[in-house]
Formats: sequence, structure tokens, C-alpha cells
Amino acid sequence: MDRLPIALQNTYLDLLGRLEDARVAGRAPPDTFVSKLVKGRRYWYIQPATTSAAPRRQTYIGPETPALLARMEANQRLRVDADERAMLVRTLQASRSFPPLPGAIGRALSAMADAGVFRLRAVLVGTVAFHAYAAMLGIKLGQASFTTEDVDVAQFRSISIAVEDETPDMLNILRQVDPDYEALPSLYPMAPPTRYRTRGVKVEFLTPMRGPQEMQPVALPSLGTGAEPLRYLDYLIYEEQPAALLFGAGILVNVPSPARFVWHKLILSQVRTTDRQKARKDILQAQTLLPVLAEDRPYELRSAWKDLATDGRVTWQETAKAGIAAMDPQVANLARDLIQSA
Repeated sequence: MDRLPIALQNTYLDLLGRLEDARVAGRAPPDTFVSKLVKGRRYWYIQPATTSAAPRRQTYIGPETPALLARMEANQRLRVDADERAMLVRTLQASRSFPPLPGAIGRALSAMADAGVFRLRAVLVGTVAFHAYAAMLGIKLGQASFTTEDVDVAQFRSISIAVEDETPDMLNILRQVDPDYEALPSLYPMAPPTRYRTRGVKVEFLTPMRGPQEMQPVALPSLGTGAEPLRYLDYLIYEEQPAALLFGAGILVNVPSPARFVWHKLILSQVRTTDRQKARKDILQAQTLLPVLAEDRPYELRSAWKDLATDGRVTWQETAKAGIAAMDPQVANLARDLIQSA
């Protein structure tokens, strides 16, 4: 594996921290932070000041954690300068160590982030998420880097309902970037749209499948869109992690745990029966990340492996083992050693 210099890794961590600060400090005083207690857990919101008699619309920022409380305290006094973040992005891009983010994709994701899509715990999945792991894990992807025109975003329906906040309609968000975005038709005429397209870019929204027979798109009310139910997605997007995309002043998104990403890709490689090219890409992405995680985060790989079998889903492990057999022998043996010790 080709590791990034420590200086670049530290620059990325600085950018990620500044983006997280900016998410909380997105509004200037006299806005205030307010909390709600739901089933014993506290959730925090930004409450804007208003001089009208209209109710104040609160903006959800996340469940209470020590890190969030610390950021709230710091950001009562501090606003992050976007110009400084843009300088960090340019520094990282100038190293030529990361897959470039196409402009049309970067603009779409930036608009979605600004509208609150990732603040509301949507998760970026697919190849763009894979590219984000380069900076997160401190590696160069090299030949494992793939071009893509697809942006795949997923969210649990339970979260979409529970956050009590919402973005504008998704098509309106995307048309602010490119007025030629259109909602693609579905096999179910009465269902909300799940896919949007403009020249060279397709944005698709996904959600975990509830039961093997669920096929019809469902609404994600917090994101102003529909979503296609997919099997295995509940495993992938559980316990998402923050990541910074290198575009503009940086884009703060959520991506799956890289360990879950690896095992999920191995499963997908075996269930893609009609697209062997995508199945091979699944294998290549998994075997690129697995050695890095085996060295740096073996405990995460073991934990994510054990979670594959929760709720009686032992067949998921068996499917992933078939994917392991399709990897290069050296990486496959490493994977087998990890799961035997899990």
C-alpha cells in the first residue's frame, strides 16, 4: 500500500475538523442551541432568532456527544473561515495524491450538503465514498481509483422521520446547480422520484429494504425525495462516519464505516448476477481497503464481520466468504485470518 505523507494526513484532519466546526457554527449569534430529550437521549438543534410572531424553525445538528458539546461551546465564540478551508483543499489537491472529484458531482454534493442532506444523517455510498477513504485512511488509491458519473446517497427511513427537520425539495436543490436536472420516471407512477439526472451525472437515493418483497420506492421526508429500497443497505450505513471531500472549501459528508464497506462490497460482488464488470469493481475496492484496515484497524474489521451475522443473518457471512475467494490470494488469506480470529 502507498501511504500518504504525515503532513498531508494532518492537513486532511485539519480540514475535517474545520468542516465539523462550520456545520455547528453555521449561524451567527443571536441564534441559540436548544435540546430535546427523546427516549432518554438528548438531541441538539439550532434555534434562530426572530422578531416575527411566526414560530422559529429549529435546525437539527445531532445527538449529544462530548465532541458535539465541545464544538458547540467553541463555536459560540468562533466562526470558521471558508477561505482557509479552501486553501487546505487546494493544498491537498496540489499533491495529486487523491482521485479528483468531477466538477458536476462536486457541485451537486456541495449543494446537497449546504441544504442539510448530510447534516440529517444521509450517507454517501458507492464509488464517491470509496474515493473519500483515500484521505480518511491516508493512502493513495492508484489503479483502484475508478471514474464514476453516479452519486448514491442513502438514509434510514426511521432517521428521516425522527429528526423533525427537512431540506427543500431535492429537485429544487439540484436545479440550483444545474437547471437541466430532471427527475427520472419510475416503474411505479405514484411513487416519489428516487433518481435525478443531468448531463453526465445521475443522483440516486436509497434506503434499507424492509422485508424481501419491498420493491416500491418510499418517501424520505427529511430529504424531500423518494428512495429505492435495497437489501444489505441497513448493514452498510449503520454507524456512519464523517469525511471531507476535496472540492471548493471542502464538503462534509457521511460515509459508511470502511470496514463495513469492505464486507458489503464482497457481498455485492456475489449477488450482482447481471453486471460482472461492477462485480469485479466491488472486489477491487474491497481488496484495496482490506490490507490497510487489517494493519491500522483490525478490530473494526473483526467487529464488522461479527455484525454480519446479527439477527440470524449467517448467510450474509457465507456470501462474503464467496467474495473473499474471488480476491487475490494474498489478500484473501489475510481476510480469512481476520475472520477466524473474530
